[in-house]
Amino acid sequence: MQTNRRLELMVGSFVLLGVIAILVMMFKVANVTSIGPSDSYTLKAYFDNIGNLKVRSPVKVGGVVVGQVTDISLDTKNYVPVVSMSIGRKFGEYPDTSSAQVLTSGLIGEQYISLVPGFVMDGVSTTLKDGDFIEDTKSALVLEDLIGQFLYSSKESNNTRNDSSAAQ
Repeated sequence: MQTNRRLELMVGSFVLLGVIAILVMMFKVANVTSIGPSDSYTLKAYFDNIGNLKVRSPVKVGGVVVGQVTDISLDTKNYVPVVSMSIGRKFGEYPDTSSAQVLTSGLIGEQYISLVPGFVMDGVSTTLKDGDFIEDTKSALVLEDLIGQFLYSSKESNNTRNDSSAAQ
């Protein structure tokens, strides 16, 4: 009887550890860094093309993660994507001359927002506050579009070469 109870206790402990491990993995995959309110502010930006940018994609300054994308919507007046980013207050506020661009980690890696801090002229500059828009943005380079442009331009140059050969 004692060995049966000990075996049940071991199996129960193993199952409990398995459930805890699954919960930890779920939080890691969902990129949950903290539970509860965090000290951050929101910046927004218009882009012509965001590629495969997703909610919870990182926002980086010089490779350091300073925030994450919190919302992606469509401006129904101009029909362009609007990206909202949550920036940690511990990383400071950025000048209003800052720019944002959609970049890709590696050749076909995940996309993220790179925030490039602007310059301060004569020691006087206004900073971006909660809810402000970043004016200077650069859209994502979509690999499929680049391949299409390359194929189209090489086909056109071959046609031009063939036309000049036939004329001779």
